Amino acid sequence: MPQPPWPHFRKRPAIAGAALTTALLLTGSLLLGVPRAGAVPTSRAEAYQEAAALTELGRKLFSDPILSGSGQLSCASCHVPGNGFTPANTVPVQLGGPDLNQAGTRAVPALTYLQATPQFTEHFFDSEEEGDESIDNGPTGGLTWDGRADRPRDQARIPLLAANEMANANPGTVVDRIAGSAHAAALKAIYGPDVFADKDRAFLGILTALETFQQDGATFYPYTSKYDLYLKGQAKLSPAETRGLALFNAEDKGNCASCHISAVRGDGTPPQFTDYGMIALGVPRNPAIPANADPKYFDLGLCGPLRTDFLNKSDYCGLFKTPSLRNVALRKTFFHNGSFHELRKAVEFYATRDTNPEKWYSRAKDGVVQAYNDLPPAYRANLNTDPPFGGKPGDKPPLNDAEIDDIVAFLGTLTDGYRP
Repeated sequence: MPQPPWPHFRKRPAIAGAALTTALLLTGSLLLGVPRAGAVPTSRAEAYQEAAALTELGRKLFSDPILSGSGQLSCASCHVPGNGFTPANTVPVQLGGPDLNQAGTRAVPALTYLQATPQFTEHFFDSEEEGDESIDNGPTGGLTWDGRADRPRDQARIPLLAANEMANANPGTVVDRIAGSAHAAALKAIYGPDVFADKDRAFLGILTALETFQQDGATFYPYTSKYDLYLKGQAKLSPAETRGLALFNAEDKGNCASCHISAVRGDGTPPQFTDYGMIALGVPRNPAIPANADPKYFDLGLCGPLRTDFLNKSDYCGLFKTPSLRNVALRKTFFHNGSFHELRKAVEFYATRDTNPEKWYSRAKDGVVQAYNDLPPAYRANLNTDPPFGGKPGDKPPLNDAEIDDIVAFLGTLTDGYRP
């Protein structure tokens, strides 16, 4: 199988979070697809007032288990605000369903720093750098691990209706519960007293409130990490953090910045620590995921099974979204299948996946290491081999233990809420 044609180094132009939020607020709910009560906002003040009401409604809905069929699971149950909007436990996949006994198939992604994520495109051509116009950077953008949702309201719809998550039979069941709750008055105030007469419209209003809440910069993208202050000249990195940053950026060492972009953009936009692209890492199969008990089951990311429009695109198999590394030190699980529970182990995996596969993969009965055991052999040409990957078993890893520790120290500077 030929190597995919796109490079793994992408400089994706990001939309500034402030610009996106301002545009969202000024359009009001009309552009979001839900007719509003009264006149369309005619001033910035009116638009902000409406957005504030949507944000507050979304904030309350986000933490209310009334959105789930079980009545016990809220958005915040898995996207814990105090943990970077990721799970606070070490379970690789969360439990949901009507009785909270059905396991998911993927780790829960973070909801922070998604405000500048571009819509999914199969072929992205970067025109920011001179001469880059002809380079196809491949699948880019979208939300979720496989990029199949383009906006937060589309993403929110997925768990609300998933049988093994919030387990609502259909949008109408969600609307009926909200109509009889304390949230009904707020929804009517925003969209009109007859909003519940049209369940599709009401459901879209609920999704829009959740979406607007996720554009609240102070909550979801505050840029208050030590690294943000360092970039402003208001904080100084420790020696270990300084070394870690250099290793993070060095193309022959960590090379992390090739996908997790660490530099401020030319327009002053802070780094998002992602290029929004898709990549095949070959992380080990996780036996703790119940679906993996079936040896024929494989989660192949962009080419299925949850995403279905690229089922026959073999060069997309094994590709998953590159997440932002902001607040990564708060995470309890790493990668799409939650196969790691320590940040240091995740970094070490990058450095030794190919040179020391015995550290990460199980062995067959004959003792042979089953490298890349969660990706069928037919798709292993899709694996990324840029540094720090590459080499063969027995080679010297590109990062030693001390250098791995330094990178982990630097990653700790990406946690929001730093106080000098």
